[in-house]
Amino acid sequence: MVDRVDWHTYFMNIALQVSTRSTCPRKKVGAVIARDRTILSTGYNGSIRGLPHCDEVGCVIEDGHCVSTVHAEANAIIHAARNGVAIAGAELYTTASPCWPCFKLIANAGIARVYYGEFYRDEKSLAVAREAGIELVDLEKSPLRAGVT
Repeated sequence: MVDRVDWHTYFMNIALQVSTRSTCPRKKVGAVIARDRTILSTGYNGSIRGLPHCDEVGCVIEDGHCVSTVHAEANAIIHAARNGVAIAGAELYTTASPCWPCFKLIANAGIARVYYGEFYRDEKSLAVAREAGIELVDLEKSPLRAGVT
């Protein structure tokens, strides 16, 4: 029998690959939305469609953060909407935990579960997730990613 990575590792590996398309040199993040072991949408952090990217013209920094980019999770949700793909009840895999604005988009899009690879600065999402009925899973700390299937 050939060893295969488990589904969580598979989707997170794809999110990591998606992050290589990021155009912000400060942080590269990738996201994958999946349901029933099928990819519905992907996204990475980059500038507004049609506008120059950070790697071309530099970052616009406010309060220590680049505000030129649309975050990976938001772009994955937007791409699904642009293509008429329903994502309610889906799972989102992201290389970094969602910031508060992205978490609100995730919640209102009906995404049921978020798996993330590293914690990224925003405790508010973690605190509100349970109340919103969204499971947030830190794959770096979770035994879910240890198996092969």
